[in-house]
Amino acid sequence: MTAIENAPASSSIANAVFAQDRLSIGMTLPITRDNQSTVDFNEQIALARLADQLGFRALWIRDVPLNSIDYPDPVGHLDPWVLLGALASNTERIALISGAIVLTLRHPLHVAKGATSVDTLSKGRFILGVGSGDRPPEYAAFGRDPDERRELYRQHWETLAAAVAVPSRVIPDQAPEGAPEFYLLPRHNISIPMLAVGSGGQSVDWIARHSLGWMTYHREPQAQRGRYSMWRAAVDRAASGAFRVFGVAMRLDLSDDADEPATDISLGYRTGRRALVTLLHEMRESGTHHVTLNITSERRPARDIIDEVAAHVLPAFHR
Repeated sequence: MTAIENAPASSSIANAVFAQDRLSIGMTLPITRDNQSTVDFNEQIALARLADQLGFRALWIRDVPLNSIDYPDPVGHLDPWVLLGALASNTERIALISGAIVLTLRHPLHVAKGATSVDTLSKGRFILGVGSGDRPPEYAAFGRDPDERRELYRQHWETLAAAVAVPSRVIPDQAPEGAPEFYLLPRHNISIPMLAVGSGGQSVDWIARHSLGWMTYHREPQAQRGRYSMWRAAVDRAASGAFRVFGVAMRLDLSDDADEPATDISLGYRTGRRALVTLLHEMRESGTHHVTLNITSERRPARDIIDEVAAHVLPAFHR
C-alpha cells in the first residue's frame, strides 16, 4: 500500500474525540488501587456509565493476555473484546478505544472481526488502538519470535487496515487454487479509525503515514515536548499540514485538597484539581490533543474523583 492509500480516514467518532486546537480527556478502565489484583467489573461498568453521563470523551481498555508474578501490574484484566462489548451496551455517547490490542499476538482477521462487532454494537463509537506488546516472554508463550515483532506488526497492520476500511477487503494468509473470496460481516459504512499506541517498533514516519495518531505514555514535560516536535516533523514529512493526533496516557492521584501543587509520581502526578487544570493547559500548548487519565483510587473513592474531574476540570477543555 502507498501512503495515500493508507491515509487515515475521517470518522465522526474520531472527529468528536480528537481536534487540532483542543484537548479532550478520557479515562482508562479498570480503575484500581495499588497492587489490587481482583476487580469488581460490575462496578467498572457503573463507573463507565458515570463517565459517559458526565462528559468524558473516551473510555480506554487494555489488552493484557497473560499475567505473571514478574509483571508489575497484577490486575486480572478481562478479555478486551468481552469488556468492550459490555461497555458498548451500557454507554451511549462516549468513545470506546482499545489501548491497545496486542496486534502481534492476535491474528489480524480476528482483530478485524472484534473491531467490527464492537463498532456495530456501539453504533460507530469505536476507535481501534493497536500495539506490539513489550513483554518478550509472552511472545514465547504464543509461539512468536520477539525479534520478528516489527515486521509482524507491519504485516498484521496491513491486513487489519484493509479489513476495517470501506470498502472492506480480506487479505488471506494463503489463497490456494479454488479458494473462495472472503468478506467481513457485519458491514460498516465508515472505516474504523486505527490509532498507534506506542511505537510498535516502527519509526514515527511510518506511524504518521499509516495511523490517525500516536498515543504514548506520560513523560516529564520537556521530554514530551521533544516527542511532539519529532511527531510533528514526521507528520509534515508524510502529509504537510495534515492533522494527526498526539495523545498521552497519564496516571492521576487526585488530592482532596483542590490547591495541592502537583508532584511527580510514576507515569503521572499527584495533584489538586487546580494544578491539574494548569498541567493540562500546558500539555495542550505543548502539542497534546488527548489525555486519558489512569485514576488511582487508593485514598479516595473512584466516583468522587470522577465527579470532581467532571465538575471542575472537563469544563476547561470540553466545549
